Amino acid sequence: METVVVLGASPKRERYSHQAMVLLQKHGHRVIPVNPGHDQIDGLAVARSLDSINEAIDTVTVYVAPAHLDSQLKSLLALNPKRVIFNPGAEHPQASAALAAQGVAVENACTLVLLRTGQYD
Repeated sequence: METVVVLGASPKRERYSHQAMVLLQKHGHRVIPVNPGHDQIDGLAVARSLDSINEAIDTVTVYVAPAHLDSQLKSLLALNPKRVIFNPGAEHPQASAALAAQGVAVENACTLVLLRTGQYD
């Protein structure tokens, strides 16, 4: 089972980040939602920030705009996940380059499409 951080998780069911949380769980992944404005989403405890996660992370799937990621980039690098997926609209060339330089696999892709087409793993 992979541990996946959903950065920009939302309790709103129509949001892609929420749909990704649900689909990741259906595929057997453990999800850690991150959003400073919520304590819980769909029964899952929500991390307020990347800094509050103190465990090994396989994948971070990013659903925040690049401007919002800038202040979190240092924390993302410190988390040192195996892979980061930048979903459409969240692409961040500077973050991608910094992560790749650290040996983190980087993808500009849609987590939902990857899951639905069997290309996630």
